[in-house]
Amino acid sequence: MTSRVLVTGGAGFIGSALVKRLLDEGHIVAVLDNFWRGSMHNLRTVSAHPSLTVVQGDVVDSNDLQRAFDALGGVDVVHHLAAINGTKWFNEAAIEVIDVNINGTLAALRKAMEWGARFVLASSPEAYGDNEKMPLHHEDSSVFPAASSHQRFSYGASKYLDEVAVQHAVHQGLDARIVRPFNAYGADMVGDEYGQVVGMFFQAIRDQQPMTVHGDGTQTRSLTHIDDIVEGFYLAGSLDLGRDGTTLSGASFNLGSQEEVSMLELAARVNQTVGSLAVDCALAGGYPGDSKRRLPDIESAQKALGWSPKIPLDAGLAMVWQGLQTGP
Repeated sequence: MTSRVLVTGGAGFIGSALVKRLLDEGHIVAVLDNFWRGSMHNLRTVSAHPSLTVVQGDVVDSNDLQRAFDALGGVDVVHHLAAINGTKWFNEAAIEVIDVNINGTLAALRKAMEWGARFVLASSPEAYGDNEKMPLHHEDSSVFPAASSHQRFSYGASKYLDEVAVQHAVHQGLDARIVRPFNAYGADMVGDEYGQVVGMFFQAIRDQQPMTVHGDGTQTRSLTHIDDIVEGFYLAGSLDLGRDGTTLSGASFNLGSQEEVSMLELAARVNQTVGSLAVDCALAGGYPGDSKRRLPDIESAQKALGWSPKIPLDAGLAMVWQGLQTGP
């Protein structure tokens, strides 16, 4: 069945990939983005699609959200991805990060409740804070350090509060689901100093400069290809009931690879992917509060969504490199 879907932050890396999937499935889509980090370049392959409307505006402004609603003639599903992401921003622009992540979510939530629309929150594994238990279960506790130590968790703590707000809205009758993507990567991801690690490593390859590895490089991540991440988002927004017959409202889902890799190993595998263009690695200081490990428990996604990652890391890295070589 065709749905009218609003994607906040729909010009960002994950948001734009989700928009493409929604259009491919026959849905009518409105993107709300202020283009602070998002870009029309990310939507280049669908910018002329007859079922896509792009609204330039701010998610914290209820009037801009309403403009997107009016453009669609109603909203059935809200995928809320608008946020300020990127570890460097967490420390440099903590107040702005908190403002957008919390006030944007509250504004979008209130509109979803007013519209009677299903709501899917893009949360983050950062919402677990410093929880050192691995793998991270979908209902594990969040642990945060003293606020005076660093500002990294301006993002993670605000995502935790986003989840609190969503659960409150569920108790008020809203059909809402929570998705936590673990380290999504793909060819369109940001590769500058405000980006994510895979993007930065490949940008170093393209610039023929050393890859900068933070700390001692032993910290691990579960890198998940964008196609797998989008599949999880799509299922979380489109399924009325879980594959196992469970109610999805109020449920949370960790979307992540089960292949845990250190940053030094990742650099080596990126070099293996690019062959003769391989570059050296340089260890650098990194950021305070950096997680030592990150591995998701994906049981809830497997049972309720029928989701599991399909793309192994080496195959995904090859897909990124091919996309960077052939893309505009």
